Amino acid sequence: MAKKQVFGSEALQQKASARRMAKVILSTKNESGKYSYREVMIDQDNVKDFIDKNKA
Repeated sequence: MAKKQVFGSEALQQKASARRMAKVILSTKNESGKYSYREVMIDQDNVKDFIDKNKA
C-alpha cells in the first residue's frame, strides 16, 4: 500500500520539524593493537563539535 502524503503547509511544518541526523563512526586503537569502532547518531549541526571533542 502507498503512504498517504500530506500537501501544503502541513507538509512544510513536518519537514521543518524533522531532525536531521548524521551517523558518526569513531575508531579507537585497543591495547592489543586492534581497532574498535563506535557508531553514534547525532544532530547534523553538532557533527563538527562532536568530532573535535572525540579526537585522540
